[in-house]
Order: sequence, then structure tokens, then C-alpha cells
Amino acid sequence: MALTITLDLPDKIEANAQHTADQTQRSLAEVLLTWLDRAAEELPVSELSDEQILSLTKLQMDEASQSELSELLAQNREGSLGVSSRQRLDQLMGVYRYNLVRRAEAFKVATERGLNINEQPQYYKNIVTATSSFCG
Repeated sequence: MALTITLDLPDKIEANAQHTADQTQRSLAEVLLTWLDRAAEELPVSELSDEQILSLTKLQMDEASQSELSELLAQNREGSLGVSSRQRLDQLMGVYRYNLVRRAEAFKVATERGLNINEQPQYYKNIVTATSSFCG
């Protein structure tokens, strides 16, 4: 069941959402719903468990995305990006910035809680142990 709500958006939010909608060829409503959905699913770092915070301090893009980002940045420096490549670069840079901010927030909270940021979360240790056992 969908709920209809009327909101008065500040000009800055409306402008950012409209720009995103134009760039991604989506409706303004679709962009706003995506943003709300993302905000509702993502807890603030300060509300995460110690283990989750320690895990976030090690947050990185996967290798394939990092490689693609590097290639697109090189093409951008050369001035040889097409429209679809530009959109993909913008998307990957958004992910990169998001991860960077999330990781910085995790470091801040970890420091405030007195957590040892050099320590691996327990579930990570389990994965490494299981992988090592499986690989021989």
C-alpha cells in the first residue's frame, strides 16, 4: 500500500533532485523516492555495532569498480569520454565519495568509542579462516 504525501521541498533539494533526474533521465518523483529509500535503509554510523563500525573503517570499492574508475578518470584527463562513460564516471565517483564519507564517519565513531581500528572484526576473521581452510 502506497502512502501519498505532499512535501514543500527547500529550493536546494529540489534543484539537486531535478538535476539528478535530468542527468539520469528519470522523473523527479523517482529520484526523490530513491533518495528516501536509501536514507531509510541506512543507519547512521553512530547507531551501528562496534563490529560493524570496525568493518566500515576498511570499506573500499571492489577491484573491478576501482579499475573501471581509474580507466574512466584516465579517459577524462585525455578528454575522450562519451556521454555514457561520463555518466558511469559520475556514478562511480558518487560511490567513491559515499564510501569515503562513510569510512571517515566510522573512524570518528571508532575513535570516540575507543575501538582498536587495527583489529579485524570477528566475522572477518571467520571468513579469512574459512577461506584459508577451503583453499588448502
